[in-house]
Amino acid sequence: YSFCTLLLLMMEPSLTAPTDRKHKLLTLVLVRKDDELLLGRKARGFGVGKWNGFGGKLEPNETVEEAAKRELEEESGLVGHLKKRAVMLFWFDSEEDRILEIHLFECRDFSGSIQESEEMNPIKWFDSSSLPLSDMWPDDEHWMPYFVGSDSLFRGNFHFSDLSTITEHDICKTRSLDSFAK
Repeated sequence: YSFCTLLLLMMEPSLTAPTDRKHKLLTLVLVRKDDELLLGRKARGFGVGKWNGFGGKLEPNETVEEAAKRELEEESGLVGHLKKRAVMLFWFDSEEDRILEIHLFECRDFSGSIQESEEMNPIKWFDSSSLPLSDMWPDDEHWMPYFVGSDSLFRGNFHFSDLSTITEHDICKTRSLDSFAK
C-alpha cells in the first residue's frame, strides 16, 4: 500500500498530539445555505477580528452538541439541527498546558432571524468558494476544503508555534467521531 492509502485505512491523522496536556472542549458551528457559509467577525475575546463560525466553551454538565446549539443561538440568533462533521486538535508552543479539542458541526436546517451579538459583529453570508481566508484562522484554509467539498467526517491535528503560525498539520477523512466527547 502507498503511505496515503495506509493513512486512509487507519483513519487517524499521522501527526499526533502531545499526551501530557489536558483537553479543553470547544464547539464550532458553520451554518450552510446552498453554497454559502454564514460567518461572524469576532468582536471580543479569543480570535478578535477574525471571521469564524459560531461556538465556544461548554457550560458545566452540558454536552458538546448542547453547547454548540446554545452558542449558535447566543451568537447569531439562529436555532437549528446540527450534524457533527469533524474533531480537530490544536496545540500551541506558547501554551504548554492544554490542547484545544474543537468539535465542528454543520447546520443546514435552521430557523430564526440572524442577529448580530456583542461577540459576533457583523454577521454575513459568504460564497464557499470566496471565503475571507486572509481574515480567518490560518488552519481554516487546510480543513475548509474537507468541509465544503463533501459530507465526509474528518479529523485534524494542528501544531502552532504561536497563534498565527502552523508548524505542522494533518487532516484525514474518518468513518467515526465516536471516540471523542459527546
